[in-house]
Amino acid sequence: MYSEADLLPISALQHLAFCPRQCALIHLEQAWDENLYTVRGRLLHERVDTPGMERRRGVPTEFGLPLRSLALGLAGRADAVEFTAAGPCPVEYKLGRPKKHDADRVQLCAQALCIEEMTGRSVPVGALFYATTRRREEVPLGEALRGRVRELALALHALLDAGVTPLPEFGPHCRLCSMDNLCRARALGRGRRSVARYLARARHDEPPGDEQAGGAPPEPSPQGRARRTRPGQKPQED
Repeated sequence: MYSEADLLPISALQHLAFCPRQCALIHLEQAWDENLYTVRGRLLHERVDTPGMERRRGVPTEFGLPLRSLALGLAGRADAVEFTAAGPCPVEYKLGRPKKHDADRVQLCAQALCIEEMTGRSVPVGALFYATTRRREEVPLGEALRGRVRELALALHALLDAGVTPLPEFGPHCRLCSMDNLCRARALGRGRRSVARYLARARHDEPPGDEQAGGAPPEPSPQGRARRTRPGQKPQED
C-alpha cells in the first residue's frame, strides 16, 4: 500500500503507456507544451470536469468525481461515473477518434480499479466517448488490461523514483505529440544512431569518415528533479 503522499496522477499512467519519455518530461521535468489537439482536449474537459450529479437517460451520473487507489498509488478525477443497476461505469471523454495504442483504455481501467477499491463494487466495463466521431465505445475491463495497469503503475513509481528521463525513440507516435519540440526525438534519435555507428567503427580501428553527418550526438539524458506532479497539478488528464 502507498501513502497519500506517494499518490501519482492517473494521467501520468496514460502518458507512460503512450511514451515513457513523454511521461518523464511532463512529470519529472515539469515540461509542458500544447498544440491544437491538446488545447481542444483541455476545452472539452473543462465542460465535463465540473463536479456535480445529474440524470442522463435516467441514469444517475457523477461528473468530476475524485478517485484514488492506495494499492496502485494513483489518484485523479473521473470525467463521469454512471451508477447503473449493474454497477458503476466510468466514462472518459476524449478528443479525436479511437486509437491503436491502449493508453486511453489503460487510463479508463485505472479509474475503474480506483472505484472498486473505494466502493467495494465490481466495475466490469467502462466507456470511452470520442468527440470527433461522437461515438461511445464500451471497454470490457478484463484481467489482461487490469494486469497491464498494475504493471504500468509499478513502472511509473520506479521511473519517477529514479528521476532519469529516458532517451528518445522516434516513431510514428511522435507525429502528433504536443511535446515534439521539447523532446527532439527526430534530431536526437538520428544522432544516437550515428554515434553507435561511430563507436562500432572505432572499436575496429577504422576511421569514422562522415558517419556523423546524419545528426549531432545525443545530449546527455536530462536529470529530472525528483519532484512529482501531484494529483490536481498541471498538466491535466487528456
